[in-house]
Amino acid sequence: MSAAAKAATAEGKADLGDDARVPVTVVIAARNEAAEIADCIASVAWAREVLVVENDSTDGTLEAAARAGATAFRHPFRSIGAQRNAAIARASQGWVLVVDADERGTPSLGEEVRAIVARADAEGREAFRARRRNFFLGREIRHGGWERDRPVRLFRRELRYDERPVHEHVLTGGKEVGALREPLLHTPYATLDEYFEKLGRYSRWWARQAHAAGRRASLGDLLLRPPARLVSMLLLRGGWRDGAHGVVLATLAALSVAAKYAQLWAMESAAGAVGGTGVEAAPDGRGAPPERQS
Repeated sequence: MSAAAKAATAEGKADLGDDARVPVTVVIAARNEAAEIADCIASVAWAREVLVVENDSTDGTLEAAARAGATAFRHPFRSIGAQRNAAIARASQGWVLVVDADERGTPSLGEEVRAIVARADAEGREAFRARRRNFFLGREIRHGGWERDRPVRLFRRELRYDERPVHEHVLTGGKEVGALREPLLHTPYATLDEYFEKLGRYSRWWARQAHAAGRRASLGDLLLRPPARLVSMLLLRGGWRDGAHGVVLATLAALSVAAKYAQLWAMESAAGAVGGTGVEAAPDGRGAPPERQS
């Protein structure tokens, strides 16, 4: 966890009465997040309600979430969007803030959410994007495209996610979406081993979804897309400004693109791929890492 995330967790542990809490339901989808879930919940202790929806954990995530003060329940897994929707349906507050287990809120974010909820009717907005401050191996990444990471995370309880396996998003009906000033703190990879483990899973899920949608990998995809991602992140988006961290991230991102299209090519080449199994969705309750959202 980054130093900023640790500080946010410590600040969020203030003991507040219900009347002082922010009238919002925080939704966290989690699987095998016992090491993270308590700190995540503590960082949003200012929320009036915290719901954790869990599936298939083997490390006591559900019990850890309950001990940390959240309302935790199990739900059969179909997709991350479906998990979040199951929790949103149980929300007691009129507004929902979605947080991943590898993210942390801050007291400043809580105060901004309080102000937005109080004046939202006058503005007529039903959803807001949250800027994520992304950290990689202890350093905040400010370039390369990660600084543009702004998923919709605060919205009215009536809205829902789509339920596709990869790159799920909130269905806003084309209405104007606002933006939060205060960020979420996000540490998607604690180690390089975690990056490579996730790379394998996400490349498979992406390829299965793409193949099911009729997409095919061309020779041009295999040859050009990985170096294009490297050049885009490192040079066009200024990833070099983050030093060695930026160079490593751009290289890994190019590798992840190569892995996705190699997986797609392999599916086409394998006997019976066209009539194979359906798309497997990400079961870990976390949205796509920053470089996979473009």
